[in-house]
Amino acid sequence: MLALAVLAALPAFAGAPAGGDDTLVTAAASSAAEMDRVVVTATRTERAIADVPATVSAISREEMDATITRDLKDLFRYEPGVTVTSDPVRFGIGDIRIRGLGGNRVRLVTDGISVSDAFSIGSYSNANRNFVDLDTLKAVEVVRGPSSALYGSDALGGVVAFITKDPEDYLDAGKDSHLGIKLGYDGDWQGLFGGVTSAFAGERWSGLVAVGHHQGRETDNKGEDRSDGSARTAPNPQERDGRSLLAKLLYATGTDSRLRLTVEGNEDSTGTDVRSALGFQPFTGATTTAMDGDDHQTRARISLAWEADALDRAFADSLHVQVYRQDSETIQDTREARVTASAGAHVRERSFNFDQREYGLQANLRKDFATGRVDHTLTYGLELSRDRVRQKRDGRVLYADGSSSPAMPPDVFPVRDFPNSETTTAALYVQDEMRFADGRVSLVPGLRIDHYRLQPEVDSIFAEDNPGVAVSDLNETSVSPKLGVVWRFAEDWSLFAGYAHGFRAPPYNDVNLGFTNLQFGYTAIPNPDLKPETSDGVETGLRFMGDKGYASLSAYYNRYDDFIESLGFIGFNQQGLMVFQSRNVADAEIYGVEFSGGMEFGGFSPALEGWSLRGAASWSQGEDRADGTSLAGIDPLRATLGLAYDQENWGVELAGRFAARKRDLPQDTQFATPGHGVLDLLAHWNFAPGTTVNAGVFNLADRTYWASGDLPVGVLASSDTLDRYTAPGRNVGVSLSVNW
Repeated sequence: MLALAVLAALPAFAGAPAGGDDTLVTAAASSAAEMDRVVVTATRTERAIADVPATVSAISREEMDATITRDLKDLFRYEPGVTVTSDPVRFGIGDIRIRGLGGNRVRLVTDGISVSDAFSIGSYSNANRNFVDLDTLKAVEVVRGPSSALYGSDALGGVVAFITKDPEDYLDAGKDSHLGIKLGYDGDWQGLFGGVTSAFAGERWSGLVAVGHHQGRETDNKGEDRSDGSARTAPNPQERDGRSLLAKLLYATGTDSRLRLTVEGNEDSTGTDVRSALGFQPFTGATTTAMDGDDHQTRARISLAWEADALDRAFADSLHVQVYRQDSETIQDTREARVTASAGAHVRERSFNFDQREYGLQANLRKDFATGRVDHTLTYGLELSRDRVRQKRDGRVLYADGSSSPAMPPDVFPVRDFPNSETTTAALYVQDEMRFADGRVSLVPGLRIDHYRLQPEVDSIFAEDNPGVAVSDLNETSVSPKLGVVWRFAEDWSLFAGYAHGFRAPPYNDVNLGFTNLQFGYTAIPNPDLKPETSDGVETGLRFMGDKGYASLSAYYNRYDDFIESLGFIGFNQQGLMVFQSRNVADAEIYGVEFSGGMEFGGFSPALEGWSLRGAASWSQGEDRADGTSLAGIDPLRATLGLAYDQENWGVELAGRFAARKRDLPQDTQFATPGHGVLDLLAHWNFAPGTTVNAGVFNLADRTYWASGDLPVGVLASSDTLDRYTAPGRNVGVSLSVNW
């Protein structure tokens, strides 16, 4: 009702037409500037958000600095409908959920190149997708809903696009060099961070180098039990360290064309004293006396792009071609000291490795033309990629007499949970943005064809652990259509609507997941008959765009088919072993309503100059269509609201984050997170030319609350360790930026 009331009230304040659809911001820009914000991800062309037939969010570098953004949870702090999960015990940041769908069902890209997959198995192995240092970015764009028509597999839930810095972002007209330094502190993990950015430009050559470093401790919470063992609710002690590099070199091959070489890399290390795992373990009969985790994550990519903005050829007006290679690796080592009645004191060492290497070619072309009274912007292109994925778990038991053994029930190490796999993807896509009725109506059809091929490679490790198990190749072709429309039916108003199809090719680890354990009586077998997961989504919305305010209200419905259940029990084999296999079993639907808007009060009265109000809200509902049960990953009603006052050199904002009580849980015995309201105070001060201080006090009232995504699925209301999953209490962040 609040959203409808705001939409109804805005025409009274209308001025010149503008466009927009954004979330809470802290900069002192006008509403018109916010609504004219240009995004690329939604259509692969530069378009104002108001001209996109979908819900898109854009977060600028200035907003990230103003909100002391250090990780993915910070990045989407004021984005209802986008959730970041986390593991408070050891592994930290998890995945990104859009409208309730997460994991590898959301496509993450950096400069158009996919971020590596997530994979986890057991308590000691968790390769996440937290591979991007946000300090190397100039913007982040989020497309909500199925997006496979432009981005192919894994874009079931949407796309998150990370866009890195360029030299031209720092070199104003007449300026040929730039040097920037940033230092800061983030209180919720006692983190120190710093970075240096340098850029230059000449007649033909330009370049940029950005380096960053951060170090800190565990993320705080409101847990007060610091005992050793399963009752512990305080965070486990951690030491965190990371560094990043972004380097770009550009050569102008002509007035409107250039070559762009990019080298990017980041490395993160975390050491955890897993004190919550200490003590007697009833299931195994062992007593753990010490456990240490050492997690190391790296990503490196090199890409070479040719960009031409004014080809003026029959086949294209502009062209972007990119070749790349990207390597990422997660290594997680665990050392556990324990005592059992049979073996006495001994040490278990485990090592998990997940390595993904990708080569690719991308080409995107654009052509503007007219047919009669219809203007067209034709976008088309191709993507070719080849991924090689390797995963291994290794370990040994060290006994007091000096002997060792690779047998650690239920495993005899080393093991692979799926064979080394190579996937090849080839895709063609086309989209036509058609404008007619004097530009008041835009119709945007699109189509993409993806061919996916999986080739497993059985080595001695997989063969010995899975005797007699035959792995399978996979060849799949998927067609993904979309259709969108924008109708500007009045000077300040527009309607948009769209349909989009999404798909996710069967993952290598589900097609050929395999392991056998005779001691425990089970086996997992491949499934060559897995079908792609698919989604169909429709969305419609109403936008108002004026010079004093803007608003957008949208509703969506997404239906998902053939969700893959990993390790589903299917019966017993002839040897009497329990058989597990990944299967297409789940169908689901998710629907909801989203709102965003803002007002500039200075447009109503000169006495209110500098004051602004901005906010967003999201409500969604989801259920399993087979049995009608609710989906656990759906957020409750969430909203943000910010009241800001800005002057030329300084500004302050009181920002609120609100959530309703979690309802409609799959089981009544699960813990329902209570509703909460949290206030943050943000401020910035440009106290000298090129020098800015950004500061924030988060959770001003020191509230105890559970943020969306922090609570694992299935935690019972009767649990004694609920405080383990609470968000940080009151904390302070501050950064200093100096630019020449």
